[in-house]
Amino acid sequence: MSGELQAVEWADGATGPAPGASFVGHSSHPSLGEWSATATVVTCEPAAEFTWEVHGDGGPAARWSFRLEDADGGTRLRQHVRLGPGRSGLSYAIEAMPDKEQKIVFVRMREFEASMQRTLEAIRADAER
Repeated sequence: MSGELQAVEWADGATGPAPGASFVGHSSHPSLGEWSATATVVTCEPAAEFTWEVHGDGGPAARWSFRLEDADGGTRLRQHVRLGPGRSGLSYAIEAMPDKEQKIVFVRMREFEASMQRTLEAIRADAER
């Protein structure tokens, strides 16, 4: 749904979402190429929260979550990401072009925002069907 994430598969014997379960996400980006990253489920509370951390050098590269909450007679879905403290592709891009750090971070954050918005809109459309 995000446009960047292409496929996900459970890893290390996991067969579904549960705290501690691992999965591998396969992603693609026109400027960054293709890559795979392993993640671990942190929280899996049906109808409440799903959180996972993407493995990175020196700790989690990112922590992603979806949270559901009651709102105005319906349900509000929020998606959140926190980068770091581990190193990620963003860290390496900044290292390669330190003079462009501000632009690199700005562009990548706008990409994340747009991707998250597309994902939430697609989930909403599916839920309303």
